[in-house]
Amino acid sequence: MDDVGRLLDLLPDDRPLSWVRDGEGLVGWGEVARFTGTGAGRFAEADAWWRSFAARLDVHDDLEIPGTGAVAFASFTFADRSPGSVLIVPRVVVGRRDGQTWITEFAGDGVPAAMRRAMPVRAGGALRYDDGNMTVARYRRAVAEAVSRMRAGELDKAALAHDLLAVADEPLDPRYLLAGLAHHYPTCWAYSVDGLVGATPELLLRREGDVVSSRVLAGTIWPGSQDGADIGATLLASAKDQREHAFAVDSLAATLRPHCTTLDVPDEPSILALHNVSHLSSDVRGELRDGASLLTLAADVHPTAAVGGTPRAAALRVIAELERMDRGRYAGPVGWLDAAGDGELGIALRCAQLDGRTARLFAGCGIVADSDPDTEVSEAAAKLVAVREALEGSVTD
Repeated sequence: MDDVGRLLDLLPDDRPLSWVRDGEGLVGWGEVARFTGTGAGRFAEADAWWRSFAARLDVHDDLEIPGTGAVAFASFTFADRSPGSVLIVPRVVVGRRDGQTWITEFAGDGVPAAMRRAMPVRAGGALRYDDGNMTVARYRRAVAEAVSRMRAGELDKAALAHDLLAVADEPLDPRYLLAGLAHHYPTCWAYSVDGLVGATPELLLRREGDVVSSRVLAGTIWPGSQDGADIGATLLASAKDQREHAFAVDSLAATLRPHCTTLDVPDEPSILALHNVSHLSSDVRGELRDGASLLTLAADVHPTAAVGGTPRAAALRVIAELERMDRGRYAGPVGWLDAAGDGELGIALRCAQLDGRTARLFAGCGIVADSDPDTEVSEAAAKLVAVREALEGSVTD
């Protein structure tokens, strides 16, 4: 179809769905079907449900590229025990890839729903902030305890998170947060699924046919943390951050390798610079040997050491004990998949769960044996900047 302008401008305010990066990707609305699941088998159950649902459809697809035909938006909880993992099949999807735009609809009334005028985007008004389940003081103590356990040899790394509540005068419009994040973080994937809205710089998995790829981020620095030093060079020279990054890359590669004939892993990370922070970044690419679907791969790789820790089992025990909160879908896989098993899943970072006038913001840091609790608190605050500024509308170009 002809260019329809910015994809995000098409979205209604009622449960918008989005996976957009630098103006391309997918947006959707309406709901034809939904899967929800809990437990360690939630990825396999979602995969089986999606295969069964898609097999019953009569699909007319003139393009036959990833993202056309039937599509489901996905968002999974971080922890097995948490409720809320979901697949949503929208009635309408509008997509753009390599400058080509298309619309996919379930049979309806014949009126192109994508062209219907959306209600104006609403700002939430003044905000006040309250402590979440994991306060800054508790977070500082949790980091110190995790460091103590690492120095005692219990584990190598744990990614600990805390939360913050933002309360607005009026019900929050997810499109307001989504548009602000997409504008100021165009190289991130701006997502919205079932009230979870964010912009993630980290791609957990992309599957296109027999090719699987991932962008691993671990190791962080932020403006002002190094007294005018070249923060990119400082980050590359940091033994602590390099070690944290290596744990994340190694954990991803170890779980992907059995599925692949070849797997290319960079020898050294590069720098991914964003508005509020910079990360060590590694792009991993492999050729699949077994035809595993996107959700089958996600079940194996989640959680990577970037958002969980290493060894995985020990890290998850420490996270549950020290955080003592339900992360929900923060740091879980989020994105989309199509009927061919292709799609993209990011890690749900830089996000907020919206509920009426309240937004629950999350931020976390990778903790290793030489982490400093005060520094980790500052890093988490720097990561919260993205969502706070977008909610407040205070970011300037």
